[in-house]
Amino acid sequence: MVGGMKMQIYQILHVSSLLILTGLTFLAIAAPRPEWRRPILIGTGILSLVMLVSAFGLISVIYGNNFTGWMIVKIVLWVILSALAGLAFRLPGRGKLLGWTATAVLILAVLMVYLKPF
Repeated sequence: MVGGMKMQIYQILHVSSLLILTGLTFLAIAAPRPEWRRPILIGTGILSLVMLVSAFGLISVIYGNNFTGWMIVKIVLWVILSALAGLAFRLPGRGKLLGWTATAVLILAVLMVYLKPF
């Protein structure tokens, strides 16, 4: 087993933060209420950081810090997903576009992880 318990902790942190970040992002897109702006942006910022740190932890444990193309794509997708909650509050009339963007980003991220095309 590569990395043992360390890898499992990184995986749990990564997937858990992704799920909650996704939920908060869609909440911001669906109902960009001004009174929710601060708590949602704080939450998505913290969760985004946890996702990033746990991702690099997994890369270190599993791949020995050897980056491949799909990892770079995942980082770009992470940046886009991390920005969407903030954009939802700045562009409240663009919920449909932001929702579809979030959906596409999440599907592409899953494809990158499972297919590792490059």
